[in-house]
Amino acid sequence: MMFGSTQSESGDSKWRSQLNKFVKTNQQELAALSWGLWLQNGNSQGTIGIDLQPTPHFVYCPKEAIEKLNSNVENRLQEILGIIEHHQPEVEVLMIGIGKGEVKLIQFTPEQAPSDCFEQLGKDVDGLLDLLEQRMNENLCS
Repeated sequence: MMFGSTQSESGDSKWRSQLNKFVKTNQQELAALSWGLWLQNGNSQGTIGIDLQPTPHFVYCPKEAIEKLNSNVENRLQEILGIIEHHQPEVEVLMIGIGKGEVKLIQFTPEQAPSDCFEQLGKDVDGLLDLLEQRMNENLCS
């Protein structure tokens, strides 16, 4: 009995460590995507999310949906809402990882500004989405 619960806990946290590794490996591409989507939509669509179910893909997390989720979980996401509120797309990348009924904040400042990453990679948003979703499916599927 005890062994089973330990195993599921490590399974639950596995997606978090896989996601951390993916983000670290693909910082420039994620920064470029973040900037490209910001240029297209500003924050009108919400925060970019990486949804791992059923297969890894990008989604938008509207602020209203995060606020509703926050009220459903007794304001445990209040800090995430504050970070979203003060997000600076010119210098940092902010995304939300969604897996196994949990959320994980992804926030980092790339070595170069997101706009520089976008220019250097020379891909449009659709190209970046395709590239990153392909990489996610190679690296984040258990």
